[in-house]
Amino acid sequence: MTEERDGTASVHEAAGPAERVGGETAFRRHRTRTGSADHAGPDGPTGAAAPEDVVIGEPPGHEHPRTTPTTPTADENQRPRRRGPGPFTLIVAPSLLALIGVSGYLALSGGFSPEQSQGPDPAQTSVGNVDASFVPWLRKAADACTVVTPSLLAAQIDQLSGWSNDSASLSQQGIAGFTDAQWRTWGRDDNANGRSSPRDPEDAIMALGRQDCSLAEKVTDLRTEGTVSGDLVDLTLAAYTVGTDTVKQAGRVPTDARAFLKQVKARLPRYDALVRRTPDQNGGQNASAVLTHPVGTLTVTSSFGSRTHPLTGVTKLHTGVDFGAPQGAQVSAARDGRIEFAGTTTAYGIRVVIDHGSIGGKRLQTTYSHLSALQVTAGQTVTAGTPVGLVGSTGLSTGPHLHFEVLLDGQYMDPLPWLSTAR
Repeated sequence: MTEERDGTASVHEAAGPAERVGGETAFRRHRTRTGSADHAGPDGPTGAAAPEDVVIGEPPGHEHPRTTPTTPTADENQRPRRRGPGPFTLIVAPSLLALIGVSGYLALSGGFSPEQSQGPDPAQTSVGNVDASFVPWLRKAADACTVVTPSLLAAQIDQLSGWSNDSASLSQQGIAGFTDAQWRTWGRDDNANGRSSPRDPEDAIMALGRQDCSLAEKVTDLRTEGTVSGDLVDLTLAAYTVGTDTVKQAGRVPTDARAFLKQVKARLPRYDALVRRTPDQNGGQNASAVLTHPVGTLTVTSSFGSRTHPLTGVTKLHTGVDFGAPQGAQVSAARDGRIEFAGTTTAYGIRVVIDHGSIGGKRLQTTYSHLSALQVTAGQTVTAGTPVGLVGSTGLSTGPHLHFEVLLDGQYMDPLPWLSTAR
């Protein structure tokens, strides 16, 4: 089986000092006086006793006074000494009694059930952070693209403001922290209350969805061209944090954006159960088998969808289909169009991107990666069946094959429904 890396160029209460010293001093003084060598002190190996008559914990040069032992009188020998309660009576016994009581209560009440042992239900913990009435707005805002999901928007807002309208910044307003300039670009009166305001949660959610989806489209184009590599969600959040130009210059998620990514992703689980949305990756209804075969025989060696990468072990979206083919086999354009990119990238190796114009009002593109040779140039017009290159294993690849992708309005689709059954 031959597979590639999908554009990823590389690619988880101690006691205070005084208490501890005091405890060790008492322990070692007792040990020295009894002469026991069977139990080591806290800092020493078993059998290593402190020197005789040395009291550890005393200041250097301090001489511990010695006393001459006295012989007990007859009366003292006859009267048993009264001892106070020991540590077991004072500390251990009450603790054991309390533990037994709590354990008994939990056992009777079902407190040790497997469900509770796994932690709280994410759906219950997440509802407290966002009003349930905002969920339809989160879904609507995420409808503009498949990269951004309702859960991602909710986690992003949580990180930005904790869903609070009371921003500490004078320049950033509302739950999504929009500046005046940003709001002029993305803000609208989405809730139709007669005003467009970043302090209206519904308007802010929709505006953030538009902004994020615009960034997702830009980084998708950059990754399609081979300019950047990495997960599209990570690249989108990075572009939100540090700007698209900075991401482009770095070629991946910049270091300055990683903290924000980590914080947002840490919040995702608490929203997944509440606003989980499975992106519609099925292009069957729009496809109508409008593409011809890019290689002679369509032998699928790795299908479209979530998979564990064979090189990195990372589970992520496989953005295309791998067709097994021998080295040097002919690769052809799957539809009439214009060569948008033809060149070499780090992850995809020798790669061709064809713009097929609009279909159903949406932009259609196909890509051909890991080629061994190019047969077209950027800007060239091609028809279905025009040779574009030869099968190879360039870039991050484990063997000769064609990695074929279909993008509709910048979103990756399952290529198979788009391909005709006849050669």
